[in-house]
Amino acid sequence: MAPISKSKKETESSDPETELRIGIGELVVAKSPAILRTLVGSCVGIALYDPLRKLGGMAHVVHPESNGRPDQPGKYADTAIPELIRDLTRLGGEQRRLVAKYAGGAKMLSAFSSNPIGDLNAEMIERILTQIGIPVLGKDCGGKHGRRLAMDLTSGTLRIEAVGQPTLDL
Repeated sequence: MAPISKSKKETESSDPETELRIGIGELVVAKSPAILRTLVGSCVGIALYDPLRKLGGMAHVVHPESNGRPDQPGKYADTAIPELIRDLTRLGGEQRRLVAKYAGGAKMLSAFSSNPIGDLNAEMIERILTQIGIPVLGKDCGGKHGRRLAMDLTSGTLRIEAVGQPTLDL
């Protein structure tokens, strides 16, 4: 794995057991075989996938808008999606083939805050994907539970696990 920057990584590993963890505000792109993993609460994990090339990327989106901040493009929906597209294109993917899946946006702190950041994150991701014409093949948002996400770049399946909920494969 060759890190690009603190918040952005890519890999071309041939190890079938490669698992890449995406931290808060980070994004990662990789080629199959690899599994991209993150854990989200009110944040949203957005995964883009090129099924022909079997490559994909995931970002751990914390806020809907960057408001011009250049740091950590994976942290904001309005910078994470374009950055994922650029990185996937550089690895050989094509925007016209990309599909999206995303999950998260829970109301984790609703008792402590009136700020619906989870809803805002999911809405911004949906708006951006619609504007640029990337189809959403699956999503699992809302509720009051965090989620563990795992994107298998061999199949394009996004596995979503949450305590007390059935496992969901999108």
